[in-house]
Amino acid sequence: MQKETLITIAERTGFSISTVSRVLNGKAQKYRIGAKTVEIITEEARKCNYQPNVTAQSLRTRRTNTIGLVVPNIDNPFFANIANVIIHEARLYHYTVILIDSMENERDEREGIDSLMSRNIDGIIVVPCGGDSRMLEQAAQRTPIVLIDRYFSDTTLPYVSTDNYLGSYNATRMLLEMGHRRICCIQGPPSSITTIERVRGYREALQSYGLEDQARVSGTDFTIQNGYVEAKLAFARAEPPTAIFALSNTILLGTIKAAAESGLRIPDDLSVISFDNYTYLDFLSPAITRVNQPIEEMGILAVKMLFQILRKQDPGRAQILLPPSLIVRDSVRSLHEP
Repeated sequence: MQKETLITIAERTGFSISTVSRVLNGKAQKYRIGAKTVEIITEEARKCNYQPNVTAQSLRTRRTNTIGLVVPNIDNPFFANIANVIIHEARLYHYTVILIDSMENERDEREGIDSLMSRNIDGIIVVPCGGDSRMLEQAAQRTPIVLIDRYFSDTTLPYVSTDNYLGSYNATRMLLEMGHRRICCIQGPPSSITTIERVRGYREALQSYGLEDQARVSGTDFTIQNGYVEAKLAFARAEPPTAIFALSNTILLGTIKAAAESGLRIPDDLSVISFDNYTYLDFLSPAITRVNQPIEEMGILAVKMLFQILRKQDPGRAQILLPPSLIVRDSVRSLHEP
């Protein structure tokens, strides 16, 4: 079957190749092409199922209308939600997103970035998984990069994230105000800035009550298994916790399973708070108190920042922290009650 081109459409409609090209590239109004001409050309393109030659277009415009998105673990609902927002926003700019899962591994992240750049994508949005910004900063010299969720404290790269310190501080303060003193914090990857800032908020909240020596931090990643194992170990201590602050919803799920196996009822025997918000947390019994991250706003901002760079509208190396909110439900019991 003959491949349809601008030339074949021009031959059948009787218009010049340049006129057909301008119509099919959405530039009819700019070149004052009449409505009837536009109708004839677009109808012919529809009938013959014309598909533009993306490679040829990219050679002319030096744009592929494609961006990359690198996340640490697409199985994690948090990163899946981020991906969903970014893909939706990119479509509004008529861009396609290529998704790479680094699987929380710096080597896979580096190979994923290299793979994207070999495809001449226009820009990349990254949730970095390591603690060293040099690789991404070097890559950004060739392709625009915006960080989302995680970032580096000393980086010049633009980023948008949640104020993880504030969210964690407020959640821990709530537990303290309700009388809890043995509060176990189960963390994610220790090198991740999100973990570092959440643990800092937890520790400083304890410090504000003169309880810095009571800090109990454990864990290695944002997985259900990590929450399960660390909760089991916490329950086996001579003085088990009265509350657990799970630094992700996946950690929370493991904690809930461990509590049930240990015969602990939430919140009667154990109070829990989670970092991250999902609707299903309201359908657990009890509904879970949690720190809500503004995922949609983060995704929208990341895409907008990247396109400002692509359009030479420099966002000023924007580095944005959005305030979280605390959603109070039924998983925390006050120890002040008789």
